[in-house]
Amino acid sequence: MNIPETLATEFKLTPAQVAATVALIDDGNTIPFIARYRKEATGGISDTVLRDLDERLTYLKNLETRKAEVLRLIDEQGKLTPELQTEIEKAEVLQRVEDLYKPYKQKRATRASKARERGLEPLADTICEQSITRGSVADLAAPFINPELGVETADDALAGACDIIAERIADDADLTAALRNLTRMRGLLVSDAADANEKTVYEMYYKYSEPLAKIPNHRVLAINRGENEKKLKVKVTTDTEFFTARIERDVITNPDSIFTDLLRATVADSYKRLVAPSLERELRTALTERAEADAIKIFAKNTENLLMTPPVTGARVVAIDPGFRTGCKVAALSETGKLLDYTTIYPTAPKNDVTGTEKTLQKLIEKHGINVIVIGNGTASRETEEVVAAFLQKSAPQVKYTIVNEAGASVYSASKLASEEYPDLDVTTRGAMSLGRRLQDPLAELVKIPPKSIGVGQYQHDLNQGLLEKSLTGVVENCVNRVGVDLNTASASLLTYIAGINAAIAKNIVAYREENGNFTDRKQLKKIPKLGDKAFGQCAGFLRVAGGKNPLDATSVHPESYDIAKAVLPRIDEEPSVLAAELNVGLPTLTDIIAELRKPGRDPREDAPSVVFSREVRDFNDLAIGMELTGTVRNVVDFGAFVDIGVKHDGLVHISRMSDRFVKHPSDVAAVGDTVRVWVVTLDKERGKVGLSMVKGAE
Repeated sequence: MNIPETLATEFKLTPAQVAATVALIDDGNTIPFIARYRKEATGGISDTVLRDLDERLTYLKNLETRKAEVLRLIDEQGKLTPELQTEIEKAEVLQRVEDLYKPYKQKRATRASKARERGLEPLADTICEQSITRGSVADLAAPFINPELGVETADDALAGACDIIAERIADDADLTAALRNLTRMRGLLVSDAADANEKTVYEMYYKYSEPLAKIPNHRVLAINRGENEKKLKVKVTTDTEFFTARIERDVITNPDSIFTDLLRATVADSYKRLVAPSLERELRTALTERAEADAIKIFAKNTENLLMTPPVTGARVVAIDPGFRTGCKVAALSETGKLLDYTTIYPTAPKNDVTGTEKTLQKLIEKHGINVIVIGNGTASRETEEVVAAFLQKSAPQVKYTIVNEAGASVYSASKLASEEYPDLDVTTRGAMSLGRRLQDPLAELVKIPPKSIGVGQYQHDLNQGLLEKSLTGVVENCVNRVGVDLNTASASLLTYIAGINAAIAKNIVAYREENGNFTDRKQLKKIPKLGDKAFGQCAGFLRVAGGKNPLDATSVHPESYDIAKAVLPRIDEEPSVLAAELNVGLPTLTDIIAELRKPGRDPREDAPSVVFSREVRDFNDLAIGMELTGTVRNVVDFGAFVDIGVKHDGLVHISRMSDRFVKHPSDVAAVGDTVRVWVVTLDKERGKVGLSMVKGAE
C-alpha cells in the first residue's frame, strides 16, 4: 500500500502536501507547530485535519506492520501461497487481514482440532468434495472408527468430521466478510429488562429493538450502559433461515451428494455455534467503537468551544461556590486572578443569613473594587443567586453577576496541582477561586482540570478512556497554541500544552522565572534545562513576552521570521504577493506576519460570543409556555443542546426544534458557549425539565 497516496485520496489533498506533512511528523515536529509555522509545506492544512491525518497515518503504518507479521507467521507454517500473499498485501483494513489469518491462527483446543487429532480430516475432505451420490454415509465413516482415539462409532466419526467442516465455514474469509455485511444490514440490536419488575432509567429499552444499520450512536451508548449496569439484556438477532441459506449457497455444491443433509445440519451448527456469536461480538464492538468515536468527536468540539470562551478582561471578581449546610465559599480576586480575600457566607438554608451575606458582599465590593460576582451552577446555586440578585439590585447596581459551569472545580481543588499552587488554602476556597478565574481566563483555568471532567460531552465515563484522553489533549493543545500564553504568568499546567514543552520543562520554566524574575527575551528560553534547540523551535512562537526587549517577542511571529517581519514593517501596505517574492518567503507565512503586525497579540477568542450577565428568570415557577428567553449553550449532544436559562436544570432544545430547516447534527447549529434566543415549549414541573425551541412558534 502506498500510504501517502492513500492519505492524499482520503483527505482530498495533493500527494506533495501529504508527503511534506508526513515528513514533518516523522521528523518529530508537533501538530501545532506544523499547522502554524509550516503552511507552505502543508498547503495550510488546519490543526484539526493534521491530527486526523496523523491518526490515520498511524493506523495505516500499523496495518502494514500487521500484514508483514501475518505473512511471516503463515510462511513459518509453510502454508503461504502467492494468492494468499496477494490477498493479504492488498487488504485495506485490519479486519480483512485478521479474516485471512484466521484459518492459520493458533487456536486453543476446539472440537475441530480434537477431531483432527483423531484422524478425521480425510473424512471431512470427502464430505466436502460431495462427489459421492450413492451408498451409505455410515459405511463411508466406518473406516475411521478408532476406539483408542475416542471414535467409538460411525456417528462419532461423522460428528467429528462435521466439526472440522463447521470450523472451516467459520474461518472462510470471503464468506465471513459477506455474512458480516449482511448482518450489519439486516441484523437487529435487541434489548430487554434484566428484571422485568424493576423500574429503572432504561425502561424505554425494555422489549426494544432497532436495526443495526440505523441505530444512532447515543442509543448504542445508552444500551451499553444499561447492560454494563446489569439492568438490560442485549443481543443481536438475525433471520437464521436466511443466513443459513446464504451459507448453503457456498457450501453445498452438489445437491445430489449423499452428504447434503449432513452438510445442511453442519451449516446450521456452524452459523449458530461459531459464526453468529463471532459476528455479534464483532458488530457490537464496531457499533460501540463508532458510537465512542462520535461521542469523543462531539466532546472534543464542545471542549474546544468552552476553552475558547473569551476572557472577561478587567474583571475584579467575587466568586461564590454555593452550598447549603456548610455555607457558600467566597473568594475575591484581582483582575489577574490574584487572591485578595476569602470568607464564607450563609445565604441559604439552614441558616438563611441574608443580612450577614449582604454585609459581607458590600464590604468586599467596597474594599476591593469588585465589579463582577460569579456564582457556580451546582448545589444551592439558584437559592444563592436569588439573594445575590436582590442585593445587587438594591445596593450595588453597578456590579454585574453571572453563572459559570462548575464542572470539574472540585476535581481541581482537591488535586495535587491545586495543593502545590495554594498549599495554605482549603479545598473549598481553591474551588471558589477556580470559578472566578474561569470567567477571567477560561483557557488558563480549565487546562488544570482533566478534560473529561469538564462536563461537556455524553457518556464520557463509559468511553475508551485512552482515546478520549488523546483526543481531548489534542484539543487543549490546539486551543492553547492558537491563543498563545504569556511566558511570565503561565502556570506549569498551561505550559505543558505548548508545543515542544513537557511537564519537566514546564516546571523548569516556572522555576527559572521564580529564581531570575520575569523573562525579557524569548532567547532566555535556551537557558532552561532540558529545553534544547528542537524544543525551542517548536515552542518559541507560542510563548509571548510582553514589554520585553524585542516587541516581536509579544507576538505570534516566530523568531525564525524576525528578519522578515522587520523588513515587512515599513512596507506593510504593499501587495503581499509581490512582497513575498521579493523577500523570498511563502505567501501564507507573510500573510500571517502582516496580520500579526497590524494587530499584535490579537486574541482569537475575541470572535466568540460574550458572557451573559444577569438573568431573565431564576425559578422554575417564573417560566411559562411561549416565553422568550436568552440562554447560554452548556452542552451539545447527539439529540440536541442543553441551554442554561437561569433555572436549576438546563433546558433541552431537541434537534427537531433547533431550526426550521433539516439539521444533520446539533453541532451544526449550536456550540458550547453560544448565546441563543429560545422559547419555552414544554414544562415538566415534577421532574424539573424544560423543553425549549430555537424556532419561534414551534410546538
